[in-house]
Amino acid sequence: MTRKKTEGKRRAIIEGVSPEIDGGRYPIKRVISESVTVEADIFTDGHDSLSAMLLYRKSSEKQYHSTMLEPLINDRWRGSFEIEEVGKYHYTIWAWVDHFKTWTRDLAKRIDADQDISVDLMIGAELVEAAAGRAPDDSANQLREAAKALRSANAASVSQILTQDLAQTMFIYGDRSNATKYDKELTVWAEPELARTGAWYELFPRSWSPEKGKHGAFMDVLAQLSYVKEMGFDVLYLPPIHPIGRAHRKGKNNTVIAEPDDTGSPWAIGGTEGGHKAIHPELGSLDDYKLLVETARGQGIEIAMDLAYQCSPDHPYVAEHPDWFKQRPDGTIQYAENPPKKYQDIYPFDFECADWKGLWDELKSIVDYWIEQGVRVFRVDNPHTKPFPFWEWLITSIKDEHPEIIFLSEAFTRPRVLENLAKLGFTQSYNYFAWRNTRWELTEYLTDLTKSEVYEYLRPALWPNTPDILPEYLQFGGRPAFISRLVLAATLGATYGIYGPAFEHMDHEPLEAGREEYLHSEKYQIREWDLERSDSLRNIITIVNRARHENPALHTNANLTFHDTGNEQLIAYSKRLEDNSNIILVVVNLDPHYTQSGWVELSLSDWGLEHDQPFQVHDQLGQGRYIWNGSHNYVELNPHSLPAHIFKVRRRTRTEHDFDYFV
Repeated sequence: MTRKKTEGKRRAIIEGVSPEIDGGRYPIKRVISESVTVEADIFTDGHDSLSAMLLYRKSSEKQYHSTMLEPLINDRWRGSFEIEEVGKYHYTIWAWVDHFKTWTRDLAKRIDADQDISVDLMIGAELVEAAAGRAPDDSANQLREAAKALRSANAASVSQILTQDLAQTMFIYGDRSNATKYDKELTVWAEPELARTGAWYELFPRSWSPEKGKHGAFMDVLAQLSYVKEMGFDVLYLPPIHPIGRAHRKGKNNTVIAEPDDTGSPWAIGGTEGGHKAIHPELGSLDDYKLLVETARGQGIEIAMDLAYQCSPDHPYVAEHPDWFKQRPDGTIQYAENPPKKYQDIYPFDFECADWKGLWDELKSIVDYWIEQGVRVFRVDNPHTKPFPFWEWLITSIKDEHPEIIFLSEAFTRPRVLENLAKLGFTQSYNYFAWRNTRWELTEYLTDLTKSEVYEYLRPALWPNTPDILPEYLQFGGRPAFISRLVLAATLGATYGIYGPAFEHMDHEPLEAGREEYLHSEKYQIREWDLERSDSLRNIITIVNRARHENPALHTNANLTFHDTGNEQLIAYSKRLEDNSNIILVVVNLDPHYTQSGWVELSLSDWGLEHDQPFQVHDQLGQGRYIWNGSHNYVELNPHSLPAHIFKVRRRTRTEHDFDYFV
């Protein structure tokens, strides 16, 4: 085997690099102002000292920036860099045997042993002089002076020469000709803050007309935008806004035969008015839609578009490109089905067709078109039913041109499939939160999402309900169940969403017993919502979202910690910033029927609190204030008043006049 000239001299070994997803095959995810902390096992033979650096660059840069890696224990090293802008970053590691560092370490031992160091000082001087030959003038002069001083130094004076400045300069200009470079350049997708944290609200515009029985429009949503804004939502998600087909249109409650006035499912996209680049005429014009997008953005709300790659039988694509769909032996086109369920009003694309490249290009052009109209956020319908290579190509292509675009994956599917879609580029992911109800289920699931490697690439979006999912817990738990699931979704996850007004109106009637589908589902008909009804959860939603906005600890999943309560019906967990400047403790009664109590066990040292000092917890929901002492504190929650606490932890301090107060 032929070896490169310096290969045999590269003695540093780099292994166990993290984060690294599937051997570097996929990128990790971060947002602006977050850090990327990189660790690796770095070691060598013998007793020589090592130095290592983390190299990183933006995709647009040719030259690396660098920062030192610091040793931890057992040959583990760590370093970090900060994300400054959206786009793609790359990072890797260099490590080398550092002869100067080895020399200074051994010199100190020889001095302590009162040994003769005259030759050692000459060796050190040679190392410094060699570095001077690699340094620019100013640093070279400094190094030559240091080398000269070393030649005339002794055990008593050498410490004055070996300063930290000299060590730093030698780190920069020391001999790295035999450095080992990690054999992979790893990638980070850097995205906007909304990619990490945000509150989503879903509504059907056609149900928002102030006139009873009339089809709602974009302008009706615009007129009620303050309703969404005042509740504190960051994203307003609208189901598909395109023309709806008439062939095989579904009737109310998903009946196969539609009445003449039935509006059909918005996911049966396409009609005589156009397809994925057209707007349902009863919703308004393109100008109306753009006005809604611009006005909402001016109020701090992004409008999310539903991206559903499927067609009604009336879609122009069916006539223009019949080869994009699967033909059955009887000459008909295969409609969508998930046996025994049948969706005769929807034709899926055939991604294995002969013209798959033309199909891919056309589907990308849909995203390009709506980005041109101002859309920055897409909720993607059923991505797990389309090929993985397509999504990787589409999302990478779009984000190379528009790195600020956010894609939410509606992948209610098997864990590995959900995770792979996240690896391929989806910014956020629906998940199994809707079906995790017990303390054990929630603890295990959220721990997996936040403490394992999954955290590096999958951002969970927690939704207690959707138009497709009315969980059994909400069907039978009454008002306490809706409030507890709201608090759990909004505080366990940095991103969460609700489908409203069904949620705030506590819509809980299923189509039939044992089903998770809504009776009178808004997917198939216009609903009428009284936004001012007295029993609405609007106020509690507003309070919860205000707590989210005011407490940055809730903007991340990084420091989610669960706490024992001694009661399986009580779940307690905390989130905090690294410097403990913001600490939130949440306690939720998971039993919607009965009062539950327990002792919450805290690790006060993690919060920077002394065990013998009192501290205050201020409930952001009920506004109660409690003085707690020690690591065990009693909590009792009656679900029929408020089934949860969102405590802001305030530490005790004193003013200059020696008065106690809590901050």
